[in-house]
Formats: sequence, C-alpha cells, structure tokens
Amino acid sequence: MLLTELPLRREEPDAESAIDGLLGRKTLSRPPLVEYIVDESIMRPVLERMGRTWVDSRFNPTGWLDNFAAFFRAMGYSLVKFELALPFESRHLTAPDTAPFVQRDRSWSDQHHGTIRNWAEFENYPWPSVEDFDFSSFEILNKRLPDGMGLMLSHAGGPFEKLSDLMSYEGLCLALYDDFALVQAVQDRVGELMERFYAHLLDLDRVVALFPGDDMGFRSGTLIGPDHLRQLSLPWHKRIANMAHEHGVPYFLHSCGRLASIIDDLIDTVGIDGKHSYEDAIIPADEFQEHYGGTEPGRIAVLGGLDLNILAGGSPADVRARTRYLIDTCHPRGRYAFGSGNSIPSYIPVENYLAMIDEALK
Repeated sequence: MLLTELPLRREEPDAESAIDGLLGRKTLSRPPLVEYIVDESIMRPVLERMGRTWVDSRFNPTGWLDNFAAFFRAMGYSLVKFELALPFESRHLTAPDTAPFVQRDRSWSDQHHGTIRNWAEFENYPWPSVEDFDFSSFEILNKRLPDGMGLMLSHAGGPFEKLSDLMSYEGLCLALYDDFALVQAVQDRVGELMERFYAHLLDLDRVVALFPGDDMGFRSGTLIGPDHLRQLSLPWHKRIANMAHEHGVPYFLHSCGRLASIIDDLIDTVGIDGKHSYEDAIIPADEFQEHYGGTEPGRIAVLGGLDLNILAGGSPADVRARTRYLIDTCHPRGRYAFGSGNSIPSYIPVENYLAMIDEALK
C-alpha cells in the first residue's frame, strides 16, 4: 500500500519525555522514534510529496537545515540526530552510487593506504583546528528546531573510526605490533580534538543527548583486539561521556558489529546510556535488550533494531510486521526507542521507510 497522506499521524514532539523514557525515569505510552542518519535520497521525495521545495545544502545551508528539521517533524520524531566532522585529511575511494535515482558517488575509507604511516607523517600532518571550525550549522539548527524537539549531536566518526581512517585499517593493524607508541599518539591527538569539539556542542541549549558513531566491530568480533580498544579508544569515549553527564545529558553510542567482548566495558566503564546499531545476524535488538536493556534490571536503553535486510529487501508488509513485533516485544520492557537497526541509506525504498514510520506511529 502506497502512503499518500503526508505528514503522517503523529503527536506533538516532546523530547524531554522521550529522554526521560530512555533513561528509565518515566513510562511512555509509545516508544519514541530514533534514527541515526536518513539519506537525502529518502528525505527529498518525502518532502516533495508534502509540497515542500527541496533546497541544496551547497547553495542554501539554512534552507537545507529548515528542510532537515521539517522532515523529522513531519515523520513524528521528537529527537533529531545531526552530525558534522572536523576536516581530517584521509584517503578515500569513490564509486558511483548504484541506488535508484541517486546522482552522486559513494565514498569509503582506503583500508590499505593511510595518511599517517610513520612519525614524520604524524608530525607533518595538517591537524584540523577546533577554533577555526564552522559550528554555525549546529547553531542554526539549535535556533530553528520546532518547539518540543531536541538535538542529539555528534562528531561524524568516532575516535576509533578516525584512527583507522588516518592510518588505514591495514596500516593500523600492522602498527599495533610494529609501533604501538605511534598508534597511541594518533589516537590521543584525535581524542583531544574530539573532546574540544564536543565541548562546543554541549553549550547549545537544545541538546538532549550526545550520540556519536564509532564502528568498532564486524560480524564476528571487534575490528582490533578488545584490549587494544580498551587502551586506545574507550578512554576517549569515557572522557566525552563524562562531559555529557556533567552537563546533564545522556551519552548514546552507535557502533556496528559484534561487540560482546567490550559491551560490559562500554556500559560499566565508559558509561553509555544507550546502544544503537543492530543486525539480526549478529544479535537482534530484542535479544540484546533481554541481556542489557529495559528497566528491570535495566542497564542501558536500546535504540532502533529493524534490520536493514528487511528494510531494503522486504515488502512494506514485511516491514510493518517486524516493526510491530519489535514494538510489542521491546517497548513493554522500557527504555526503548524504535527505528532502523543502522540508518536509512539511499538504497532503502521510500515506501518501506514510510511503512516503518506509519506502523510505529499507529
């Protein structure tokens, strides 16, 4: 069934109640919606079907931010995730996006050739300046977000991801054994810059959570050894989480992969308040919640969970059925927000995304 009535049915946004529910301070009548990223190729046709003119961010950044906020308001979100990144120079590969109707290239990090391979390259690397970074997009969105909505902000790419980008995954793995001091130096420089970056974000009055993304695993385990993550990346997550908590906001983490070997560290040492990114082939969100989520005994919030294989390859009826199952199973346990298991990339059919949201709002 095609959805023709937009905006969808939704209540007035209430970010404060949504956060209270995710922290176990309040029982909600329905789970809040949370999404880490929604690609422009999904946002644009939805907004155009609502009669709104699409604005290119390159030519009208403020107009694009208004469209961005309008999209999440129309879809029924109280919590809006937004991120930008410091301009770390690293090597990337590109290829045309094969998703329908997308006229752009996709880009990913070069896994074999890093920009920092030795101490000379570390010393000569053009480290970005937090003081020179343009935070105006965060500030504009903070001012123009509709009443009742709250911002979940982050630096695009977390401490481990940027470490891997700069050294390349292959180079990082070799350097862990050939020159660990260099790896530590790169990670600490990245972490220091990110810590100062987040200090700016926490000054904004509409911020209700920090929500970094830092993919530390793949399907069968962590990308590097758990002990190396404990030495290198997790201490920086802990420092930034402490900053968030000192400002009275939670620290949610998006991280892909099988993280069973470090999940207790993330919860008990880092102090994350919620976990995002689930793949049914690793551990479905409802099973993860049985072990770590909910309010009884309740250690953290569970965010999202609808597997991308269903969103990308299933029918709208399949999407609705899985949406209903996750909400019926996870919401009664408490501390749950509904959304995709990862994000809404360009290859998700628009009708499947709308079916997911429509079913969740029923």
